[in-house]
Amino acid sequence: MRNTYESPFNTRYASQEMLELFSPHVKFKTWRRLWIALAEAEKELGLDITDDQINELKKYKDDINYELAEQIEKETRHDVMSHVRAYGAQCEKAKGIIHLGATSCYVGDNTDIIIYREALQIIKKKVLSVISKLSRFAEKHKDMPALGYTHFQPAQLVTVGKRACLWIMDLILDAEEIDFVISSLRPLGSKGTTGTQASFLALFNGDHEKVKKLDKLIAEKIGFSEVIPVSGQTYSRKQDSRILNVLSSIAQSASKFSHDMRLLANLKEMEEPFEKNQIGSSAMAYKRNPMRCERITSLSRYVIVNALNPALTASTQWFERTLDDSANKRISVSEAFLAVDAILNIYNNVADGIVVYPKMIRKRIMEELPFMATENILMEAVKRGGDRQVLHERIRVHSLEAARLVKEEGKPNDLIDRIANDPSFDINKEDLLSVLAPENFIGRSSEQVEEFLSEHVIPLLKKNEAEETNVELKA
Repeated sequence: MRNTYESPFNTRYASQEMLELFSPHVKFKTWRRLWIALAEAEKELGLDITDDQINELKKYKDDINYELAEQIEKETRHDVMSHVRAYGAQCEKAKGIIHLGATSCYVGDNTDIIIYREALQIIKKKVLSVISKLSRFAEKHKDMPALGYTHFQPAQLVTVGKRACLWIMDLILDAEEIDFVISSLRPLGSKGTTGTQASFLALFNGDHEKVKKLDKLIAEKIGFSEVIPVSGQTYSRKQDSRILNVLSSIAQSASKFSHDMRLLANLKEMEEPFEKNQIGSSAMAYKRNPMRCERITSLSRYVIVNALNPALTASTQWFERTLDDSANKRISVSEAFLAVDAILNIYNNVADGIVVYPKMIRKRIMEELPFMATENILMEAVKRGGDRQVLHERIRVHSLEAARLVKEEGKPNDLIDRIANDPSFDINKEDLLSVLAPENFIGRSSEQVEEFLSEHVIPLLKKNEAEETNVELKA
């Protein structure tokens, strides 16, 4: 509908896979899965629940009567109870045991953790896919010298592949953090209104062991080895903060990459992919704006700022439960996942088609390298019998004048010609250019790329092949 607000995550950014995961249908199906798990566990522990009742629950687990649930919610203003009653309307035999002993947070919090874990697994696959693409790029360009920058001022040379390894390293740290967060996630289990499990203790006639076993059985039925050991009515909202922190970390890595690419595009050294019929500007037809990387920057900023939401929520929860988390949590956590999903989709696209301009890279090197190589030139001239102190002063004078002409008059860097024409050095231009070969100034860049890929990146990707990352691995 054109007269109703639609989230850009739905219409422009997030993948269908992630949108479906955070859809109402998946949420409500998971609620029914949790009610079935609760009933099964309670039956196994001796409550008067029959197989016929559980089979009836299973029969309608995916057949959600939304119209009735929405009608009931309008009357009761309670989303969980509206679905309890709607489920019960389909399950005449089982309606009396749906949600037995539980609070709303039993379905709400446990569903959230189930969905968040699956979402993190999707995010991890996409992070690994970017790593794989950048690794191929780094391997291909490991020996190509490029001007390095500190403070965005020309510094010592690196290689194009070595710079790509910086982007990969950030993503490896993110992948490690995702693994930690996934492994540490704990569902709420069945804790009751203030976390004391009093309602379940009453159901089991004071049998503490059965109440403890109930938690364990529910965890196993929903795919976890354990539940959070102690809680109020909800799981600690620090779990949400931990999740948003790792999503923010991924956004930080992607933003760093996108900023670098935007700067390199301005320098005309590298660019993101640009389609044949793509329009860079509505006014300036010649432009090739780095729109994809700008979008990464923009969405990353949103995620990084959004990470404050669950942090503030976790820090302001009152005692065993307050409801000021609910509305914020519905938006902040789900949209952080949708945004990072979009960021990684774009990052994968850019990483798969980075355009490199070797001649521009070489040109920029040769504009700056004469200044950087003065020490090497000095040593070569001394080997030929020159006086180090005299030559040092001559290079200083020539360097200052060459720099002045570049900055003030826009002329090319003529330092090499100046030195070649200075008899004090006794060295011709051809010999000077051999000293200035960019490959002589890249340090261990090539070796670092090879070692990093073979010792860290390839093992990480191979370790995760079983998770169906759908990426090519370079042996």
